[in-house]
Amino acid sequence: MKLRPVLVVLVILAGFYLLTMRLVPVGALGNLLHGSGDGTATSFISGPLGSFGLTEAKAAPAFDEEEQQNIAVYKKALPSVVNITSTEVAYDFFYRPVPQQGQGSGFILNKDGNILTNNHVIDNAQLVEVTLWNKKKYKARVVTVDRNHDLALLKIDGAPDLQPATLASVNNLVVGQRVYAIGNPFGFSGTMTRGIISAIRSVQMPSGNKIEDAIQTDASVNPGNSGGPLLNSKGEVIGITTMIATNPNGAAEQSAGIGFAIPITTAKAVLDDFARFGRVRRPSLDVVTLPIGPDLAEQIGLPADYGILIERALPGGAAEQAGLRGGTQRALLGNTPIMLGGDLIVGFDGQPISNAQDLSNALNGHHAGDAVTLTVFRGRNRMAVHVTLSEAKQIVNDNNQRI
Repeated sequence: MKLRPVLVVLVILAGFYLLTMRLVPVGALGNLLHGSGDGTATSFISGPLGSFGLTEAKAAPAFDEEEQQNIAVYKKALPSVVNITSTEVAYDFFYRPVPQQGQGSGFILNKDGNILTNNHVIDNAQLVEVTLWNKKKYKARVVTVDRNHDLALLKIDGAPDLQPATLASVNNLVVGQRVYAIGNPFGFSGTMTRGIISAIRSVQMPSGNKIEDAIQTDASVNPGNSGGPLLNSKGEVIGITTMIATNPNGAAEQSAGIGFAIPITTAKAVLDDFARFGRVRRPSLDVVTLPIGPDLAEQIGLPADYGILIERALPGGAAEQAGLRGGTQRALLGNTPIMLGGDLIVGFDGQPISNAQDLSNALNGHHAGDAVTLTVFRGRNRMAVHVTLSEAKQIVNDNNQRI
């Protein structure tokens, strides 16, 4: 009788040994009973091919702070972004009409159905269609365009519950800050990419016009992104994606990690002209200029180590009529010919002008016909000159900047 409990214990131990060492893989029993300590558990599947274990997460992990911000930007901005399809009729060898389609992006400005995009997205199109984030399509009409700044204003009618994009109130952009691009690259609607501001610079568009203070970014942008918003970390529009630097060795046009966007301050000034005059009347000084820094100022003996040197005052333009002078002495800056001896602009209505970006920002706050006061050096003499701004014409295609 005393042997019976001993035999029972031996049977239990033998069964446990067989279960843990022979029938179930090492460590699996612990996972089955308790799960692993890293938030995973192992389950087993049996079938014709045998049995095998799968390690699965017990629950979906919480998003980290960076992921939450990405998601918040996307959710806020997506309903404001539209896909734009433009149709242009071309003719084949037999003079038969052949529709050709192009795609781009844009964003909603207001609940009335106004949409901002690039001019090159809809240029020469006979039909423009807009697809909203909810997949509903509407025919759009072109209200007006600004070819110099590559901007176009569209309008759709009858679309309910439109969600306008939020435009950034100020343009205090800093190289290194995070940005997001949402658009329609290669027809893949609602695509968001992320990067940083790589630089803020003047760039020349294929048309020959220049984008002043263009936002350079490494956020991936591709054909179809044109006209879409470039956003800050709050989901506010800081620029309009307009151009990419392509890989010259690539078989197809695609991102090389360098994209450019028109700053929203420029777009706001253009929209203000659209509203006031039905067209763009951007102000101009009618001068060709050269930015001045400390090294160049020392080399050519200028009285200030900053500012904008007038190389040429265009005949009959605002600067010439105000008495401002261009350069008279030919010189070379590297391999680039320049004109020295002109007036040096260092102030605009009391605000210092240190570089081309400062002057561009100052002009964006005015309209053609406004009277402004420039502070200039003529030789060593500091003086104030009153100028009535003219209306900007097509920007000349040269290596320097016309303002």
